[in-house]
This record gives sequence, C-alpha cells and structure tokens, in this order.
Amino acid sequence: MAASLPRKDLFDIPEGVIYLDGNSLGVLPKGAAARATAVIEQEWGQQLIRAWNTAGWMDLPRVVGDRIAGLIGAPEGSVATGDTLSIKVYQALDAALKMRPDRRVILSDNGNFPTDLYMAQGLAGTIGKGHELRTPAPEAVADAITEEVAVVMLTHVDYRSGRMHDMKAITEAAHAAGAVMIWDLAHSAGAVELDIAGSGAEFAVGCTYKYLNGGPGAPAFIYARPDVVAGIDPALSGWLGHDAPFAMELGYRPAMSTERLRVGTPPILQLSVLQEALTVWDGVDMGDLRAASMRLGDLFIAEVEARCPSLTLASPRDATQRGSQVSFAFDHGYAAMQALIDRGVIGDFRAPDIMRFGFTPLYIDEADVIAAAKILQEVLDTEAWRDPKYQTRSRVT
Repeated sequence: MAASLPRKDLFDIPEGVIYLDGNSLGVLPKGAAARATAVIEQEWGQQLIRAWNTAGWMDLPRVVGDRIAGLIGAPEGSVATGDTLSIKVYQALDAALKMRPDRRVILSDNGNFPTDLYMAQGLAGTIGKGHELRTPAPEAVADAITEEVAVVMLTHVDYRSGRMHDMKAITEAAHAAGAVMIWDLAHSAGAVELDIAGSGAEFAVGCTYKYLNGGPGAPAFIYARPDVVAGIDPALSGWLGHDAPFAMELGYRPAMSTERLRVGTPPILQLSVLQEALTVWDGVDMGDLRAASMRLGDLFIAEVEARCPSLTLASPRDATQRGSQVSFAFDHGYAAMQALIDRGVIGDFRAPDIMRFGFTPLYIDEADVIAAAKILQEVLDTEAWRDPKYQTRSRVT
C-alpha cells in the first residue's frame, strides 16, 4: 500500500518555517540524529575497529547503493556510493571516453551544472589527447549528437530553471550515433520518477543531500549498466575498489562488480545518516510523489503570477517538462530572497536573477505553497527587499 503524502511527522522542520529549498539541501529526517549518535557512541565508541565487520561498515556503500537503486529504477548491485559527485562525474566520464577511444568530442549543454563541465575540462586536459567539450543550448543538444561525439553528458533537470531533458529520447539519439550516455541525476533522484535501467544509459551519477535528505556533504552515487561493468578500467583505482582489498596485492585488480567504482574509505557517519534518511521513502510510490510535485508547482505558479506580476516565470509552464522546482526571474532576486528567508520562507538564489523554489511533497503541502506566495507578495508589495541588510551577498546564495 502506497504511503500518503506529505509525511511531515518524519522530519524535523523548524517552527514557523516553510522550507522550499529541498532541491539544494534536504530537511533533517527525525531518525538521523539518533542514528549518528548510535554510530558514534555504540559502533565507533564501543566496537572500535571491529565495527567494520560487526556493524557492517564495509558493506554499507553497497547496502545504501541498493536502496538508491530502487528510487532511480536501477537493479540491485548497479549503484555504488561514496566520495563526492565531482569524483563520480570524473569516474563515469573517464570510463565512457575509454569505451570510445577513436572519438574526441564530449557533448554537454550550456545549462549544465558548472562542476560537471569543470570536471570534463580537467579530465580532457589530463588525458591530453585533444578532447573537445561542446556545450550547445539545451534545446539544441539532440541535433548536436553526431558521429564525432564520444560521450553525451547531461544533467537531467536543470539546476536553475528546472527544465527537464527527455531522458529516453536523448539516450536513444546518443546510442544511434554510437555515443555513450551519462546522466547527472542530482536534481532528479527523489524528485521525479526515473527508470535509468529502462533508458539504456551506460552511466548515471547523483548526490544525496538534496531530495534524498542525506545531509550536508552526504556521499554521492554512481550507476553503471551491468553489462558494461566488466569493461570499466577505473581512472581512480582505489584500494576499496580492488577485488580483494585485504589481500594487499601490489597490483590493482578491480572488483568484478560496481564495487570497482569505490575509491577510498567510505564515510561511515554520513552513509549511516543517509541510510536512516532513506527510510522516509518506505512505502512511497514515486508516481504518486511526482504527481504531487507537479500539482504543488502548478499551484505555486498560479499563486505567484496572480500576486506578484513583477516576477517572470523562468521554468517550463508545463509540469511534465520540469523537475520538482519552480524558478522566477527578478532583477532584485537576491535581495528579495533574503527578505523572504527573513520571514520564514526559505528558497534560494542563482545568478544572475533567479529565485528558486523546490517542492518536496514528503514535507510540503498546498497550505505551505499558498502561505509562501502570500509572504512573497508582501515582500514585493512593500519593497522590503530594499532594506540595506538584504543587499550584501553571502558566500552561499
């Protein structure tokens, strides 16, 4: 039986706060702090190094990976966890380029999250074989997939506008041209219904601190299609990606599964918190969640456009074409967002003028959406954003 939404009772949401920033950092699940304390005091504190075996630490990356696999439409054993998203992008891209050694073009788009592009640029420079990164506009990607392209690397849901690529169509176009497909699911996992296995993509990567509520610095994940795993020659041949780490062999021999994409010591505290956070998904049907997300986004657009005519919708109006966020453009967006946050409605800002609002049906409902729109109207109608205290930009926006 599918769980009803929202499930606010499973989260610690501060009193008086409407949290519309789960697309950047998820809310603290109620069991997470207790789990962290137990790992510190009972496992690390009492079992010490024995906990690698007695508390199941060594298996935790696989156990958590299998739980994530269920949320992204991947089979068990196909998702490895640990490290950061940047590292996972690097691993996937290097493996993909090795699969197409005679091609020199990496295709992304100019709306991709910067770190993905930075990692591609850095890897191309490290390889030193003349690889070229091409970044057409998102809507021009399909036409840019030619037989020169080795890898198509895209973020499924745009971090600024929420615009969503057609995963199946783009993957099919990549494969028709002989290219390898990598999807970044940072703004998709836990937000939209996914079938990464059904898409046929060779690789997918993602983070877990947004919609999956794993906490700041929570480990990333990487999916590798089962039939390509044996051919992956890991760029980062870390000890824990070895087939038998404690054999202490001098030469690297990769594990015969997605485990070969593990690198260093897994972050046990963060993985344990993430494992606990994932329990909030018990019984949740992703189709139901996606439908709720679209309803909330549509409601917010309608409320804001009726109340705040000075804002311009920067997201697709069609809910099926966007992820679980809505963005509006405003020349004074940063200051307006600070004023809004000061009044208990937390969203965020992305340069140059985007106010972002994430909708997480696990803990957001229609009443929250309407209340947030009313407070936004008050900020704009009173020009509260002009207050000098909202003009100075913090390091994190």
